[in-house]
Amino acid sequence: MVGRSGRRLLHVLGLSFPLLSRRPLLLCPPVLMKPLVVFVLGGPGAGKGTQCARIVEEMDQTMAVNAQKNKFLIDGFPRNQDNLQGWNKTMDGKADVSFVLFFDCNNEICIERCLERGKSSGRSDDNRESLEKRIQTYLQSTKPIIDLYEEMGKVKKIDASKSVDEVFDEVVKIFDKEG
Repeated sequence: MVGRSGRRLLHVLGLSFPLLSRRPLLLCPPVLMKPLVVFVLGGPGAGKGTQCARIVEEMDQTMAVNAQKNKFLIDGFPRNQDNLQGWNKTMDGKADVSFVLFFDCNNEICIERCLERGKSSGRSDDNRESLEKRIQTYLQSTKPIIDLYEEMGKVKKIDASKSVDEVFDEVVKIFDKEG
């Protein structure tokens, strides 16, 4: 039985229960699904940021139609084994990695894209020397993470050397297939 003070507490908490036999009727909240995560990986200049911006627009539309189809994009993560271990330790049982969206692109194309971007971005690391170091770091640290997920059958590989629109068409096909 809920007394007067109990009713006030429920009211303060914003909860109101129909009273049957002076006992609250407890309504169970809907079962919460674990979030589905998509890691977005690829070398510097492969188009991760460009494509993520477009994917978010498509995801907003999809979720407006069906809230059950929710995924979270994590751009450029995990970049190395330490990131992956931290993710696994923190998120184990709390979120599921749906797949890794891997933008695969020739290193020279990536360098050329970044050099072009550097003309207007103001990024100090968009120069050939920095890019070659970033690509080596990517190959040594991030590519093994992609390979690990590949072994688990969780990598969706896209040829990122194509145009922005062609790449996005492939992205849409993957998201349509994966739900």
